Amino acid sequence: MTSFFTPLLKPVAYLSLPLFLLHTASNRSPLARYYIRLGLYLSSLGVASIWGAISSIGMTLLGRRLDTNWIVARFFYGLASRAVGIEIDLEGEEHLSQRPAIMVGNHQSMLDILMLGRMFPKQAAMTAKKQLQWTPFFGQFLTLSGAIFIDRANNSRAVQAVAAAGEKMKAQGTSIWIFPEGTRTNQEKLDLRPFKKGAFHMAVQAGVPIIPVVCENYWNLYHSGCFESGRLKVKILPPIPTTGLTSTDVADLSVRVREQMLETLKELSGVKPEVPPTKEDTLAPPPPATLTEMASPSAVGTSPDPPQESVESESSHEERTKPVVPLSIDTSSVRRDGSDQGTETEEDEGMVLVGRPTDP
Repeated sequence: MTSFFTPLLKPVAYLSLPLFLLHTASNRSPLARYYIRLGLYLSSLGVASIWGAISSIGMTLLGRRLDTNWIVARFFYGLASRAVGIEIDLEGEEHLSQRPAIMVGNHQSMLDILMLGRMFPKQAAMTAKKQLQWTPFFGQFLTLSGAIFIDRANNSRAVQAVAAAGEKMKAQGTSIWIFPEGTRTNQEKLDLRPFKKGAFHMAVQAGVPIIPVVCENYWNLYHSGCFESGRLKVKILPPIPTTGLTSTDVADLSVRVREQMLETLKELSGVKPEVPPTKEDTLAPPPPATLTEMASPSAVGTSPDPPQESVESESSHEERTKPVVPLSIDTSSVRRDGSDQGTETEEDEGMVLVGRPTDP
């Protein structure tokens, strides 16, 4: 019986040894953990690309080409999230049911693909730079899934591609995903780059709403030399209608959407919004003094100075009644007594230290 299982146990033992060594190195060194998890993430992306290229052929034959992204996205998320130990909590998923629409999201790094794997809806396509069209497997998957390739080097072609995509999107009732920042911004500072206006021109021309999607800042989990496990929060905001808007409204629309997304980014990342003081707060009377403030020297105050006139009158009376002292008598004692009789005052200033609360 043992001889029967021996050929099966050897391959398992050979495979488990490298996995054990990788696990040990990952726990002991943050840099080793970074490269190991980066390799696992890229491997998951490669496997998902191969699966996407294969499944897109079958989905096209079934007439469900635009659902390929949804199938591959869920497959990639299930594979990669377990490989790197990152899970995503999604809020507002019900807003994605509105189609057609333009979905816009903040772009931090290639880890955003994991976010797309968690939330990408059915009947939706992506926009990608034209260079990705020739990437092995991944480019074929994007092409077969109906992705819109943008040639950044040729502005006129890019505008034509966006206009054609908008008309096609409206006719087919599909949604499109766009990163309006145009490039990645992986930084610790909570900020967004200025938005490019292509997505907003497309939404206004097609008359479809814009759905902002915001992922919290994950600098503490992933940046150069750092790849940790954890949970990420993603919030899908309510659709913003564009009905009745024209091309002259595009600039204001992009600024308004960016400000809303930036506020949500800070909220998800744990930064409390600044609340300006209201008119009632400005006109409100000062709060009553507490016992501590009343007991402090500054609150109690200093005792009033004695009347100068009485002191001067007593001094002049003593001078009139005091007998004349001969010059030969030592007057050091008189000067010493005068010094000893003098008053010494000491002022204490109470200080109140107000500490600004630290951010959670």
